Amino acid sequence: MSWQLKILRVFLRQVARRSLARQPDSVSARKWFERGAWLNARGRPHTNFSPDSLGTVPALWTALPNSGAPVILFFHGGGYVMGNPRTHAALAAYLKRKTGLEVCLPDYRLAPEHPFPAAFDDALTAWRALIAKGHAPERIILGGDSAGGGLALALLGHLCTTGQPRPACGFAFSPFTDLALEGPSITLNANSEILLPISRLERLRERVLQGADPRDPRISPLYGAFAGAPPVLIQVARTEILHSDSTRMVQHLRAQGVDVTLQERGNLPHVWQYFHGWLPEARKSLAEAAQFIRAQAGPPPSVEN
Repeated sequence: MSWQLKILRVFLRQVARRSLARQPDSVSARKWFERGAWLNARGRPHTNFSPDSLGTVPALWTALPNSGAPVILFFHGGGYVMGNPRTHAALAAYLKRKTGLEVCLPDYRLAPEHPFPAAFDDALTAWRALIAKGHAPERIILGGDSAGGGLALALLGHLCTTGQPRPACGFAFSPFTDLALEGPSITLNANSEILLPISRLERLRERVLQGADPRDPRISPLYGAFAGAPPVLIQVARTEILHSDSTRMVQHLRAQGVDVTLQERGNLPHVWQYFHGWLPEARKSLAEAAQFIRAQAGPPPSVEN
């Protein structure tokens, strides 16, 4: 464990997690996330990004891609109630640096103003818009973190179920895959969880679903079908309350014949990759993710090591 991680663990557990648990509503939580993203990135990298429109969905690109080039379609995390392309611009920029691929961040709609299935509908719209712009499906990499990781997997399952063209591959960092909240790690890791306030999970689910079925595969890909899916990478920390969301998802995918790579780490916060500017552990994991992505998309000439 690096000294940077030792310090960050204390800060996240004693300050960030408690602060997040105190946010009275989604609007306050979004402002909290924005401030945290600015501090984490030490600035506003999104100001250098290129705006775009994917159908009805606004988006930011690390830079507009060349025609026909492989691209990453990345869905941000935030529990479906907070986060946006700006909060994840630094992570997208780092993914571009390590893979050499341009990254697209859709600004999908959030709950409770836009409950399920708004996020999924926007994800599907963004996917279709990329194809309409000339991006071949097999040259698109689907990815995301936390809720965004679950959203990427939900989209992948939908494409498989409906017989549509598949992406080159998928990857997810600590994905939220089961809004039925039946993973055993939610209880078993209640004391080891560093960042997420377990006390807010039920309330979060209510804001997102507003009466919808928590096992609908468009929000809980753990209950989806993935026959014919491309390779998938999942990274998760063993100490997370959502650890079971990843391990059960891996078992579910493998049972359907999907080539899945699971990379588990210990004593790390939820979506530790987000803190790549501070943690050597995050940079190592992102380098491993980039290696997986390049193996599926083909290594472009501009990759930085």
